[in-house]
Amino acid sequence: MSSTLEDVKTRYPSAQTFKFGDSATMSAELLALVRAEVKTATCGALRDYPEGSADMPAKGRRDIALEWDDRPALVIETVEVSVCRYCDVSEDFALAEGENETLEGWREDHRRYFERNGGFDPEMELVCERFRMVEDLAEEQR
Repeated sequence: MSSTLEDVKTRYPSAQTFKFGDSATMSAELLALVRAEVKTATCGALRDYPEGSADMPAKGRRDIALEWDDRPALVIETVEVSVCRYCDVSEDFALAEGENETLEGWREDHRRYFERNGGFDPEMELVCERFRMVEDLAEEQR
């Protein structure tokens, strides 16, 4: 039996919801990397988190990652949050995102992503989040 978003929010009352990526294909690929425990970090432009935004990741909070169609996919727990300029992102963090095998590949893919989503500047500030998967909600649907 699958969980509805309301069911999951009842189990995790302080959880925020979010989607990985900016397309259905990218979202599915990133969720698969999290499920495989390859992706343990993510980042977003600080400009997308207005002052006091509930969407800002918070250490210790558990959040619900959604499928592109808004079904709950999995629950993650944030283990670390920092703000870092794009040009200062470490290779360790870039590789923890699980999408590339090199820092250079991460930089190229993320430059294109930010160009599509509000603009890119090599000195732009990013919210860098490390997390662990707590629950794979798709397992309930199998």
